[in-house]
Amino acid sequence: MKIILPDDALYIISTLENNGYETVVVGGSVRDALLGKVPNDWDIATAATPEQSISCFSGQRIIETGLKHGTITLLLNNKPYEITTFRTDGIYKDNRRPETVQFTGDLKSDLARRDFTINALAYTPQKGIIDFFGGIDDINNRKIRCVGNAAKRFEEDALRIMRAMRFSATLEFGIESATKEALKKSGHLLNNIAKERISDELNKLLCGRNVGATLLEYSEIIGIIIPEIIDMIGFEQNTKYHDLDVWNHTVKSVGKTPSEIVLRLTLLLHDIAKPSCYTYSEGKGHFHGHQATGAEMAKRILSRLKYDNDTIQTVTTLILFHDAEIVPENKAIKRWLNRLGEPKLRLLLEVKKADAKAQAEKFRHPRIEMLDEAKNVMDKIVLQQQCFAIKDLAIGGNDLLALGVPPGIQIGEMLSSLLDMVVDEKIENDKAQLLEKAQELSGHPPETYLGNMP
Repeated sequence: MKIILPDDALYIISTLENNGYETVVVGGSVRDALLGKVPNDWDIATAATPEQSISCFSGQRIIETGLKHGTITLLLNNKPYEITTFRTDGIYKDNRRPETVQFTGDLKSDLARRDFTINALAYTPQKGIIDFFGGIDDINNRKIRCVGNAAKRFEEDALRIMRAMRFSATLEFGIESATKEALKKSGHLLNNIAKERISDELNKLLCGRNVGATLLEYSEIIGIIIPEIIDMIGFEQNTKYHDLDVWNHTVKSVGKTPSEIVLRLTLLLHDIAKPSCYTYSEGKGHFHGHQATGAEMAKRILSRLKYDNDTIQTVTTLILFHDAEIVPENKAIKRWLNRLGEPKLRLLLEVKKADAKAQAEKFRHPRIEMLDEAKNVMDKIVLQQQCFAIKDLAIGGNDLLALGVPPGIQIGEMLSSLLDMVVDEKIENDKAQLLEKAQELSGHPPETYLGNMP
């Protein structure tokens, strides 16, 4: 099969080969090209040492990315290309990176150290696809299989456990039986991996098309990353609104939301507190307070996994309100817009819709219809630029000061009161009406300011 390479990649390959060094594109870029995808970047491997590669591109802009590990970055037309020397890895002591690497002129030895057969492919325009380990067959059979001994691959680099699950979720591939067995036995090694690296792989996994099947198949691995999930597995809800246990409901809801990480993290954790908040009375289960408790648990989990503050704040807010009733009426939606702002309210409606889609069918459709109506009301409010926030009021703090309202907290309180009246449609968002109402609230007599109002 012929792969169409960008001109810059062809230039790099031909330059190094013309200097006598075997050079190929390698890894995920080859895999993606064979799957009909456009690679984000093209990784290049060569028999040339870093010093020899630098010499071949003398005068070009080069970043000495990682000479110790054989990598330089060549900038061509403002785009970076990593060029890495064929190598073999030394001993792994931390389940993540080799202590040393040894450069080699042998391509097969370089490919043999890679994680999965689908990533151990190489390509050159002269030779075509180079496949020493059955990667093409595994692509055709939609299988993820380790190169060589699976247990050894995971022991060398435990992050490969997350990568295997991520590829299963994103490529919709199954994991080959020996690889799966070694993966499950090696899960504890993830405790040795930096949380930032784990969360990065988790994000990609959660946004995959096959996320539901992957979460269910490897729930015990997810439980190593997020131990709080273990209690959800098999926890029956005993309520007419749910025909699935907490974990199966959670997994189903994750797959029902758009592939956006904040949404999928929210659905993954939205019912995290249900087991700890469960009570049983009058023949049914109850989960009083699981929203607030869940928001606190999610904050601890996401902080532990080193997520950024904006993500943590958004996810916890969505979890806090995921069970709140949102009535599709103009006044109610404007209050929600004031409380959360448009972006978060849109996210909340998506969360609630995904949650509803994972509930018992009898209750599913009426809730989805109500949420769609709420979205339509919100769209109308936003399109018409209706007032739902203090910043949208036709008057501001300076106008109130001019009326004689004392500076400080009273200004904010009065603006909030005026906003409530506008949202409740008791008065129009009109400057004259607002100033008149403000005078009434402040107890001040009419001022000439009103008569001179622009």
